[in-house]
Amino acid sequence: MARRARVDDVHELAQAMPHVTVEYGPQGNAIYQVGRKSFIFFRTPRPDAFDPATGERFADVIVFWVPSESDKLALVQDPASPFFSTPHFDGHLSVLLRGSRIGELRVDELTEVVQDAWLCRASPTRAKRWLAEHE
Repeated sequence: MARRARVDDVHELAQAMPHVTVEYGPQGNAIYQVGRKSFIFFRTPRPDAFDPATGERFADVIVFWVPSESDKLALVQDPASPFFSTPHFDGHLSVLLRGSRIGELRVDELTEVVQDAWLCRASPTRAKRWLAEHE
């Protein structure tokens, strides 16, 4: 059985993809980019992602780009899924994941999400090359 994912795995997997740079937001939050396009970022607390019981903003949200709206729906439509979205992200090809729930994923599941995020933001040439090398 594959081990459960950890937040550190997001950093390791993102940095393992080719041509990745890391920027840091004003609060030190990591923003992973390929070709100056973000594909994963650690979000600062925002009013749209909060605990409905306490109203406290989530401080551990990670945003992953997805290839299509159908991919997004596949990840967020199951209420048991750790992935979610908010109205702020309606029409945006991304999903959110709380770091506190990342252990609900296996590393191989997280790897697929990270790779898909990179692939949908990388240039067509880079994506095609990476896919050919990893068939």
